[in-house]
Amino acid sequence: MDPFSLKKLNSARRERRAAILITDLGDGRDRVVEEGDEVAGALGAAVAKAFRSGVSGSIEAEGRTFFLNVHLPHPRLVAIGAVHISQALAPMAKIAGFDMEIIDPRTAFATADRFPDVPLFAEWPEDALKEKPLDSYTAVAALTHDPKIDDFALKAALDAGCFYVGALGSRKTHARRVERLLALGASGEDIERIRAPIGIDIGASSPSEIAVAVLAEIIAALRTRSAGRRKKDVAA
Repeated sequence: MDPFSLKKLNSARRERRAAILITDLGDGRDRVVEEGDEVAGALGAAVAKAFRSGVSGSIEAEGRTFFLNVHLPHPRLVAIGAVHISQALAPMAKIAGFDMEIIDPRTAFATADRFPDVPLFAEWPEDALKEKPLDSYTAVAALTHDPKIDDFALKAALDAGCFYVGALGSRKTHARRVERLLALGASGEDIERIRAPIGIDIGASSPSEIAVAVLAEIIAALRTRSAGRRKKDVAA
């Protein structure tokens, strides 16, 4: 591997940025592209597909054979609220390969007994997220129904370009939420990214069923996201 490619790849991995090492199997030359970089033609289409799927492999493009070695940050799920849905969601998220953590300042709910083996932060989101900022490979599920807890986390998720932002509540509840988020400085375009009511529509009623619907929606968002949607990249 070219030393410059190795340096660029290591930097992307440290900073939780998605990258692909493209190697031309004909002449051995390689280069690193990050999610959002422009790659033209058939190779660009293959690169975009690889970023979505996370699957490495060889492809044919422009009369040449390339190997795409995909390096995606490990997906992270931040649940706002140590609630029953979070209890059901935690083991399922682990099985699906997500690093999950829970944030809830309500110490009566945020206890190790209720959430064994799950990183738990009994703090306000504005404090917890200072230590572990959100990024484009993080999903945020706001589940408390309490604006004092959920709203900051939702605004932070939109600002960070999280690949999934969902919030529990009815359409009427969400309409009031939209007004608050607009007052906090969120744009209408950003607010449209919030999945509310949260989860795919499977008629879920119990906390466990809602957790299934939420995780399914998160996985779909991860695998169908568009390359280059990271807000920080756009701002830069």
